[in-house]
Amino acid sequence: MSTPTRPPRHPDRGKRVNTTPRDVRPTRLGLADLLLLGLSPLRTRPMRAVLSALGISIGIATLVVVTGIPASSRAALMEEFAALGTNLLRAEAATGLNNEPASLPPDSTAMVERIGPAHDVSAVANTHAVIRRSDRIPDSETSGLTVLAAKLNLLDTLNGRVRTGTFLTEATSAFPTVVLGDIAAARLGITAPDTQVRINDTWFTVIGILAPLPLAPEVERSALVGWESARGLGFDHRPTVLYLRADEPAIDDVRAVLPQTVHPEQPSQVRVSRPSDALTAKRLTENTFSALMLGLAGVALLVGGIGVANTMVISVLERKREIGLRRALGAHRGQIRTQFLTESVVLCVLGGVAGVLLGLTATAGYACVHNWPAVIPVEMVLAGLGAAVVTGVVAGVYPAVRASRLTPTEALAAP
Repeated sequence: MSTPTRPPRHPDRGKRVNTTPRDVRPTRLGLADLLLLGLSPLRTRPMRAVLSALGISIGIATLVVVTGIPASSRAALMEEFAALGTNLLRAEAATGLNNEPASLPPDSTAMVERIGPAHDVSAVANTHAVIRRSDRIPDSETSGLTVLAAKLNLLDTLNGRVRTGTFLTEATSAFPTVVLGDIAAARLGITAPDTQVRINDTWFTVIGILAPLPLAPEVERSALVGWESARGLGFDHRPTVLYLRADEPAIDDVRAVLPQTVHPEQPSQVRVSRPSDALTAKRLTENTFSALMLGLAGVALLVGGIGVANTMVISVLERKREIGLRRALGAHRGQIRTQFLTESVVLCVLGGVAGVLLGLTATAGYACVHNWPAVIPVEMVLAGLGAAVVTGVVAGVYPAVRASRLTPTEALAAP
């Protein structure tokens, strides 16, 4: 009895045979396809997309505005400083005991002129006179105005200008003429020269009205008379405030020796200030409010990002069948994640671009209204767009991962 023979074993038997063609590779979405997928919510649900991007737009617009407006204001301030100068010092007599009026020595102006780096030294003195629009107004109604005796070079020292009329000259300072600061003129109701006002019991003719002087607000609220014509008002020729300009590198040294020079016997009775420091302090205060507004911009971005994330989560729930169909046709999890993440980023970027345009328009309009140069910090515009992209990524991560974890059967079975 013969034993049956087994057929020879095939050499490839028991091995896994790859039946997939070697030229078949997983497909990748191109950039154009990603953009089309990202723009699909705008085509299918435009109102929802607009409302979702609105929060991002408000946040980015606030970011641009709160940086652009202070930058424009700072540029205007720097132009003003360039015109007025930051090398101006102001020395005044400290108030005496019981708030008694104080003054400086009569020769203090001449002594300050001996300081090497100092130049353009001028002075004013409070005459303690009362100015009124007419003799029918009681002496007690002063309108908060001061009558100052002024040196002829005061306007040059302050880098001021006359808005209308002329300033005091050698010829007019000896006569009863007066120049009004812009605030003083407004309170007296005077808009043009050749008008008479009453100072104590003497009629003075207004020969000029000054333009605003940001570095000398006390002059804006004063009536300026000549040093000689002030004698009839009981003036004792003792100045109360000195103004001087010094070379910028030596401004601190001049400021240090000024009290001893003005009043050698009682230097502690002299207060020296730099008027531009007050404007700098004002700018620091505005920067504090800018920091607060930046915080509000961050809150707006956070709220907008939450809104976008909420929209994307709802979109995943509503589009389960679409996700299942794409998975059944061969889309892998990475493509699903990329699709929803791209939609979130595109939504936030479009909101960011709209916010930047809105912020630029608001900044330019505000600067135009205040006659400021419109300054737009480019870095903040780029930061706003970058913040929009980051917000889109953060807001889209969870919805994208959630969408990619849906199986085809689960997604297609969704109602």
